[in-house]
Amino acid sequence: MRRRSPDPPLFAQFEVAQGVRLGIRRGIWHASRVSVDPLLHVDPCADMPRADLPLQTPGHFEVLAEDGDARAGRLWTAHGPMHTPCFMPVGTYGAVKGLLSEDLRSVGSQTILANAYHLTHRPGHERVRSLGGLHQMMDYAGPILTDSGGFQVFSLRGLQKIDDEGVDYRTHFDGSKHRMTPESVLQVQANLGSDICMVLDHCPPGDASTQQMQTAMDRTTRWAERAAAARRELLAPGQLCFGIVQGGTDLALRAAHVRAMEGLDFDGFALGGLSVGEPVPRMHATMAEVAPTLPTHKPRYVMGIGTPWDLWQAVSSGVDMFDCVIPSRHARNGQLFTWEGRLNIKGARFRDDGAPVDHRCPCATCQRFTRAYLRHLHESGDPLYVRLATLHNIAFFHQFVGAMRQALLKGNFGAVSKGLFGVISEHYLPEEASGKA
Repeated sequence: MRRRSPDPPLFAQFEVAQGVRLGIRRGIWHASRVSVDPLLHVDPCADMPRADLPLQTPGHFEVLAEDGDARAGRLWTAHGPMHTPCFMPVGTYGAVKGLLSEDLRSVGSQTILANAYHLTHRPGHERVRSLGGLHQMMDYAGPILTDSGGFQVFSLRGLQKIDDEGVDYRTHFDGSKHRMTPESVLQVQANLGSDICMVLDHCPPGDASTQQMQTAMDRTTRWAERAAAARRELLAPGQLCFGIVQGGTDLALRAAHVRAMEGLDFDGFALGGLSVGEPVPRMHATMAEVAPTLPTHKPRYVMGIGTPWDLWQAVSSGVDMFDCVIPSRHARNGQLFTWEGRLNIKGARFRDDGAPVDHRCPCATCQRFTRAYLRHLHESGDPLYVRLATLHNIAFFHQFVGAMRQALLKGNFGAVSKGLFGVISEHYLPEEASGKA
């Protein structure tokens, strides 16, 4: 595996970022931040896929612009193209809580993620198929990616038993017994009708030993080989299938797994096993080393990451896709993301605040409602709060990633990246941990 520099101390990135944060507070970067600010506040819908684009075969991926390892591209699916880098909101049960499909499109959502494990048990993947598939059931016209559910099953410690053929588990819903195999998770996703299907992988905890990581990696390889052999038979034409690279933060294991996986019949590759308890700087360093070594002609996906710092690091490392529950979960808990830091809308200081959540934000929440109104809705337990707050947070994330995507296409990624890192260092570092779907 290529190495751009010797391994830094574990918290070197954190120390640098802390230094940047102090520099900003002392005014060192003040002039550059003021001049870059207008570049950050983009319309995330400005480069949404156009209806007049020439149709391409699902799985066709093109890199449109590059700057170092960072890149902008376009991936075609059976439900149209997605422009990358792309943040995918999480709709675990087939819904991003509180939002309609038109809400999602209005703030720049392209692809959303649903979870095959949860949908298998509620409402049932065969029932979803009988209702016309996820797209029809949800009334969502864009691409949908489904996770295999392996991460959720491996999180059921004490309720699952792993062997080389698959996993026996009891659900956390009712304790009923089920079995998951590389083939069965593809059949489930075929029934759901998702555009991008993830293979079953063995995701060990972040504190696993090297031997445990090796065992999980080897099992993931064997399962991936079975999935690659079965996908053409089990999945519908046009359904894409992504492989998953494991290995924790051990760069030698990651390099070995990339070599084992890159020749298999997959349309893209994901980095799994990150944001599972390891220190965030170590996770970022792993992304920076491993993501650029994945096949350049296929999309790259990092699963379950989503703080602003994570997203900045992922794009800078050449990652094309990422998902996280942070914007929607934090919204429900009263945490709203803005360009000047997070707001805890539960605070008494917002009771009489007639300002929008963020005056720079184009979402309907910020254009129509005040902080005082959102605080009132949250305090009252009104469901409208969830819709308005979630809409805003997802809009912020799309604006954040859209700024990097559009900068790559315009050739000014360096300036925008520096401006975004200034926002991160001043407001979003390092207390927030990455979330899992």
